Amino acid sequence: MRIFYLGLLFTSLRLSAQSPDTIFSASAVEAVEQSLASDAMRGRAVFTPDIERAADYIESQFRASGLKTWNGSDSYRQPFSLIRAKLLSISGSVNDLKLTTDNTVIISAAEHIRMGARNVKTRWIHAGEDLRSSAQKLIAEKENHLIFVDTSFAKTFTRLSRLAGQQFGSPYTNVFVLSNDEIVDFSFTLTADQEIKESPLANVVGILPGKGKYRNEYVIFSGHYDHLGVRKPDARGDSIYNGANDDASGTTAVILLSRYFSQLHNNQRTLVFAAFTAEEIGEFGSQYFSSQFDPDKVVAMFNIEMIGSPSKWGENSAFITGFDRSTMSTILQGNLSGSQFTFHPDPYPTQNLFYRSDNASLARKGVPAHTISTTQIDIDKTYHTPEDEISTLDLTNMAAIIKAIALSSKTIVEGKDTPSRVDTAQLR
Repeated sequence: MRIFYLGLLFTSLRLSAQSPDTIFSASAVEAVEQSLASDAMRGRAVFTPDIERAADYIESQFRASGLKTWNGSDSYRQPFSLIRAKLLSISGSVNDLKLTTDNTVIISAAEHIRMGARNVKTRWIHAGEDLRSSAQKLIAEKENHLIFVDTSFAKTFTRLSRLAGQQFGSPYTNVFVLSNDEIVDFSFTLTADQEIKESPLANVVGILPGKGKYRNEYVIFSGHYDHLGVRKPDARGDSIYNGANDDASGTTAVILLSRYFSQLHNNQRTLVFAAFTAEEIGEFGSQYFSSQFDPDKVVAMFNIEMIGSPSKWGENSAFITGFDRSTMSTILQGNLSGSQFTFHPDPYPTQNLFYRSDNASLARKGVPAHTISTTQIDIDKTYHTPEDEISTLDLTNMAAIIKAIALSSKTIVEGKDTPSRVDTAQLR
């Protein structure tokens, strides 16, 4: 009797195991897409019950794959809050310069701010720098700052106030002051009051622990699961922005890749499968996610965005943003030697796609973080329209792309290859 039950167990295991061609099939792609991008999901807009239902579905798929939860929690959700601050009042000065909303921007999650020269570090943003990028780097230093911004930025200076609505609850305050002098000795006082609004969000993250000496190194597979939700109807009367390509296609890839690698069960490096929220309103999910990692331990990031239609080179092809920024593309193509699939450089360099997707936060820290896509962005007529529906996708080609991503990552996942780092000095 014991032998019978053991035989039944092994039969069940064989039945549950699937070949790569079964995992990466058009029917498997369609099943996931139908769950994420049907009208019933109502476009997965952030801050709605619809995106919560999408997160529930992704969690169920990660659970079925046998992934571990993020940081040993009881959920695959990685919760965080988006803090939006509205300045109500400001008073103070730097030497004889009176601080006003015209010459001062405050980035803080505090309702009441009281600061003086003794509790800030002084920094400068000089003419010729990229204002927003420089500001973000200083904010990431985790210090209270008084930052003097050159007056050459006068016309764009107040745009920094947008960062006040893009915070994750940092305890630090950054005060930007427009000044044409590199002030060293100064008196400084500031009093300000803000209205703070906190909005909960959540990425969905699953972990497949590594098994070898590289288990403390991470390889990330990601896509974003939010879209635009329900909006004004188009000429056809359709008001649901399904986001089948943008980016249910990338999330579908992440789910299928989690099945594949869980079944393969030979990854030496720890694999992280992440479905990001809030990409459509500013890539906030990936920004928060990236802040949770030591970038030196992240070996590679495969971000997958809009792979639902053939690329400009036709089937069995995709492009990689930042193709020459690291050796990752060379490794991927090498692992596909003998196949019909080809990775190409980004054909739309003027679109700055390397900085416009969820790979950007880790790439700016030197991680070989790249986005894989096929969308012909210059002629894509369904982008951000209600016509981005499952019926417009090439499911067979999608399956081939996801399979190619899996096979191309082989030596990175196994710890045999390590892509070169992105040169942060070249990043804008």
